Amino acid sequence: MTDNPREAVLSRISDSVKAISGLPDCRTVAKKMYCNLVRRVKLLSPLFEELRDGEEEELGSEVVMGLDSLRIALDSALEVLKSVHEGSKIFQALQVDKIARKFDLVTEQIEEALRQIPYDKLDIPEEVREQIELVHTQFKRAVGKMESLDLQLAMDLAAAQMEDDPDAIIFKRLSEKLHLRTINDLKKESLAIHDMVISCSGFPAGVPEEYLETMSFLLRKIKDCVMAESPVPDAHEADKSSFKHRSPVIPDDFRCPISLELMKDPVIVSTGQTYERSCIQKWLDAGHKTCPKTQQTLSHTALTPNYVLKSLIALWCESNGVELPKKQGNCRNKRSGIGGSDCDRAAIDALLQKLANGNIEQQRAAAGELRLLAKRNADNRVCIAGSGAIPLLVELLSSTDPRTQEHAVTALLNLSINEANKGIIVNAGAIPDIVDVLKNGSMEARENAAATLFSLSVLDENKVAIGAAGAIPPLIDLLCQGTPRGKKDAATAIFNLLIYQGNKVRAVRARIVPPLMRLLKDPGGGMVDEALAILAILASHQEGKVAIGQAEPINILIEVIKTGSPRNRENAAAILWSLCTGDSQYLKVASELGAEDALKELSENGTDRAKRKAGNVLELLQRTEDVIG
Repeated sequence: MTDNPREAVLSRISDSVKAISGLPDCRTVAKKMYCNLVRRVKLLSPLFEELRDGEEEELGSEVVMGLDSLRIALDSALEVLKSVHEGSKIFQALQVDKIARKFDLVTEQIEEALRQIPYDKLDIPEEVREQIELVHTQFKRAVGKMESLDLQLAMDLAAAQMEDDPDAIIFKRLSEKLHLRTINDLKKESLAIHDMVISCSGFPAGVPEEYLETMSFLLRKIKDCVMAESPVPDAHEADKSSFKHRSPVIPDDFRCPISLELMKDPVIVSTGQTYERSCIQKWLDAGHKTCPKTQQTLSHTALTPNYVLKSLIALWCESNGVELPKKQGNCRNKRSGIGGSDCDRAAIDALLQKLANGNIEQQRAAAGELRLLAKRNADNRVCIAGSGAIPLLVELLSSTDPRTQEHAVTALLNLSINEANKGIIVNAGAIPDIVDVLKNGSMEARENAAATLFSLSVLDENKVAIGAAGAIPPLIDLLCQGTPRGKKDAATAIFNLLIYQGNKVRAVRARIVPPLMRLLKDPGGGMVDEALAILAILASHQEGKVAIGQAEPINILIEVIKTGSPRNRENAAAILWSLCTGDSQYLKVASELGAEDALKELSENGTDRAKRKAGNVLELLQRTEDVIG
């Protein structure tokens, strides 16, 4: 290690640039962001090579500070890039908004560091200075410019989670988009999920535990799809066929500390350690009051199911050809009305007792467990609803404990995936309480309340009730102020509600158009698709048409028609057609802004609907010209 500050900082920066430049290609949903960042960093190499190869003159303190800021920024970039390359592809798809934000933050960090370096005090050739200034400009333009998200991928992920029996074509598309095309790809993905959970001692901060359930489900379904397409292992695996005839080594994290066997029903004791339920129960039944592994005194003897670890074990078993552990105590429900549903009825009944009669802590824990059980599978959703949980969960929507409220509304969201449960939830009087959570709950509760309203609004009669309960103004608030996920949840709920004419009037009078126009003018915000779709449905109503016209949207609609995605061009043309029909003023503005050329191109190359709408507007423009002529 050199004592020369100049050599030290240049050496560390060069190492970071070299490490980033040497990263392999990315095959995740973040590929474009990953490649753009790596490419821009590579272009910085000439500066550091020139400084290292130049004369051994001392750099000023201002230069050293600027270079050190850049070194810190590049280290952050390397950490983000490696996490994307080595991480779970499914997790990244589910968290793409947050990953995009991470890329934006490191881009901003690098741009700020480049701005601090006084290039006029560096003895470097003019062409190198020009290249660095050009790269700096690229970083500056990239700040805040979030990559547009893959709408088809988002729709497929949503459908895979919200439908009881998703179409196999959905998982085929997910397999292709996530580059999980072979058994070897799936094994690597399984390992990535395992490493992520173990390294975080559970799950990354701020990420709901039920994400693991979703990830496990998606991985299993994609695996089924891959096996159906090509049941023969890929060449790399064929060379390792003998591996199948050997017993895989069970990870230590999956073994019970008492029996050292693979856990079937892992539970957590008060010290945080996890054991096989039957083993730790025998230990407690023998009168022991300590944790076998740590020897700490147990503050209580309650056993909490470790759903995260159980899902990981199931995932590992499937990926390694090991028979899935059978849960002891699993029973087939025989009660009238829910016969044939596999669920742990005794466990659910115990949870309902806590919901009805427990203290705040017990209610919170029980609602949280029901939330996870309802997420897990269709059988649980039928069984939980049939046990009478829904009215109890609806009561907890008014809980003064924020976490209990979050669990309750999310449990109802998960239960509403079942079509029959939608009616039970509405009949239990849930809609006004869900709207109240949407107005006053925590951000997570508000997001899940919006998603619940979307799920319930699939039934036409519920669209009327939800709109009448005052849901639209708080949905608009969430659309303006929510997290990226919250904005998406709000937009999908609003779009569905606006299918009912009366809700279009409510939305317009709640001043929905101005925030939609702001979203439309901010491509980096990732909400352009949703804003256009909602504006298109509003434009079919006279009040909506007037409100949109007052926002002077013609210019941006023409820009979308020129440069947008096929679906966005279609919606922009539909809005333009609604505005121009029967209004010569809008036709005049469209003509003056050069709409004709863009519409002609769309009428030739757009979707079928886009071609029709473009042709209609062109016809109106031609009539106007004929009248003027």
